[in-house]
Amino acid sequence: MKRVLIITYYWPPAGGPGVQRWLKFVKYLRDFEIEPVVYIPENPDYPIVDESLNSEIPENIQILKNRIFEPYALAGIFSKKQTRTISSGIIEAEEKQSALQKAMLYIRGNFFIPDARKFWIKPSVDFLKKELKKQHFDAIISTGPPHSLHLIGLQLKEKTGIKWIADFRDPWTQIGYHKKLKLTRSSREKHVELEKKVLQAADHIITTSFTTRDEFGEKTSKPITVITNGFDIEINEDSDKKEFFEIAHVGSLLSGRNPEILWQSLAEIIEEDEEFKSQFKLRLAGRISEEILTDLDKNNLTVFLINEGYVDHSRAVEIQRNAAVLLLIEIDSEETRGIIPGKIFEYLAAKNPILAIGPGNWDAKKIISETKSGKVFTYNEPKQLKAYIKELFKNYKSGHNEMNSVPISRYHRRELTGQLAQLIRGL
Repeated sequence: MKRVLIITYYWPPAGGPGVQRWLKFVKYLRDFEIEPVVYIPENPDYPIVDESLNSEIPENIQILKNRIFEPYALAGIFSKKQTRTISSGIIEAEEKQSALQKAMLYIRGNFFIPDARKFWIKPSVDFLKKELKKQHFDAIISTGPPHSLHLIGLQLKEKTGIKWIADFRDPWTQIGYHKKLKLTRSSREKHVELEKKVLQAADHIITTSFTTRDEFGEKTSKPITVITNGFDIEINEDSDKKEFFEIAHVGSLLSGRNPEILWQSLAEIIEEDEEFKSQFKLRLAGRISEEILTDLDKNNLTVFLINEGYVDHSRAVEIQRNAAVLLLIEIDSEETRGIIPGKIFEYLAAKNPILAIGPGNWDAKKIISETKSGKVFTYNEPKQLKAYIKELFKNYKSGHNEMNSVPISRYHRRELTGQLAQLIRGL
């Protein structure tokens, strides 16, 4: 049986999408004759906590821990709210930033390269070098962000020659918020230099999106494989008519993702159709920005809103299954074309139609189109969007709300782990 060391920052009880990917890979790797050992920080500062995920850690998995210095903990003395926001990658537009946030962004961008977990690199390399002498591993895998973890992998590769896979859940220098970090020229060059070193030294690179694969392919000749995120829940076969025509969104919905054309379309349909008005609900589960709440109020949608705030994973799945329509929203920018939100795969398993709004040539559109699970609109298609909502409501009234999507089993976490296992064996 091959043994692989996985270096990850996010691990239960961390909440949010970042923890799910490697928690599920670890769950299934043994099915493919690969024994995972997980290395995590002993005292992490997670912006979101979900204790329910602890129950999903497989039995008898060896977990190595080492202490980490978290500068965000010190920054929290000045503003805990701002610190949580920045550590989550949530950055307001320039004109809305306070002087404190601007200062914190400048410090974060220029003093903590590649990120605030840089202080874990050297202690981790020292710790893991000793561990590699005590235990045999066929390969190590680093997953980022935070991309500091790839620098741990890079140094272990350089010092020991062990095979190394770098898994990118998000891009590095081309991620959307990078431009908001107030980087100096030398800081930008440093990020580019470190990214280049990682891409050229890794034995194999994994990305979660097709766009990121293509962008990295222009920077390195090393093999790159797309292994998307996926679902690990039963496919919903319950096609009973829903009590309400409920449109639901699960996950953070922040200012940059504010789909104004959706709120306007809903307001118009409510004004035109009394039956729609009597049966419509809007359910939001996750962190919602004040700007979005203001826009909902401006469009007279607050009376239809059920704002659940952050919910644990089991409740998120329940919401997805009970909804009549599932919302998928992404920022309208060139940098977000390669972002495939993790929730899309559980949306597929829910078997309810997906209404997606995002940038042109969005990678998520490829998945939705191939699975015939809904429709994707840009921010410049209000008429088409409104027509689709009316079509969905008509289907709902007739009792034919479920999607006849094509088989989606290839996005099950076990199937995806099989791809990973094949890659590990091929090193």
